[in-house]
Amino acid sequence: MIWQPPRPSPPPYTLLPSLTLSLPSSLHAMSNEPIKVKHTASGATFTINPYGAHLTSYTTPTGREILFLSRDAILDGSKAIRGGIPLCFPQFGQPDESYPQHGFLRNNYWNVVDGSQFDTEEGAGISMELELKNVVHSRGGKWDVVDTKLDCKCIFSVEVDGKSMTNTITIVNQGTETFDFQVLLHAYYLVADRKALDGGVCNVKGLEGYSVSDKVSGEDYVLGAEPVIIPETIIDRVYNPPKDKIDLQVIVSAGPNNTISLKANGQVDGTAVPVSGVVWNPHAEKAKDMGDFGDDQYVDMICVEPGLLSDVPLLEGGKSATFTQVMTSI
Repeated sequence: MIWQPPRPSPPPYTLLPSLTLSLPSSLHAMSNEPIKVKHTASGATFTINPYGAHLTSYTTPTGREILFLSRDAILDGSKAIRGGIPLCFPQFGQPDESYPQHGFLRNNYWNVVDGSQFDTEEGAGISMELELKNVVHSRGGKWDVVDTKLDCKCIFSVEVDGKSMTNTITIVNQGTETFDFQVLLHAYYLVADRKALDGGVCNVKGLEGYSVSDKVSGEDYVLGAEPVIIPETIIDRVYNPPKDKIDLQVIVSAGPNNTISLKANGQVDGTAVPVSGVVWNPHAEKAKDMGDFGDDQYVDMICVEPGLLSDVPLLEGGKSATFTQVMTSI
């Protein structure tokens, strides 16, 4: 047996009986238990998760599911959910390594706005909110500076009725410093019968005349009258509107007998802003690199993502911006 010297006794200490810890309100109940909202009059439903205020399901009155959710999606609040409708703000993509991909909305817990849930003859819905002071993950860039004067609150409202689902995100500049931003609703549509690569039944119409920035090939061009289809490779394209287009109005064909009308509009301090669109599908080569996406599930989805991406006015202190999309199954 090897002798060891005795451990010294710990020094005496005094408890502070009045000491309490104060946590941000978003951390008091960090549960990602999904909230299901049903419009009793029509039977339409949606499901929203507190983590990211993330819509994971929207069913029409006939029971048709409109949104795609990866079978490998992580739903425990440890990372952004793969599928549904992720919210992107204050930027889309990743401008540089100091910023997280697509901003911080989808990586933080949101709170239900008190008294916001309703179910009436006309519709049913709920609102959730996130203030910058409660953003504990993925700020990045200028939003992650100590003693920053930037401040904002985001409110995400969802409503369904017998025909449509409406999503509105409101951004309020609660600080004194003006900031630039982008906002986008990264919607994943479920493609019926695994037909995402069949351009005859899976396509997007209504983007003719839009300026295309192809993030895969690096090409820039103006789209003709042809519909957008998924090619035999990754598709990742931004469609910026021509000068005479403000609102976005497209038809999304998501497989046989599964067509959705998508309309989107945005305003900054009451002034209408042109709406861009993004079409994305990872195809086989990218799908297998994503741990939360099934290797074969690229045939089950198409992302059609409206957003304010270019020529967006700065948001001044005390002012607000809104962005709305309406999905209608037709």
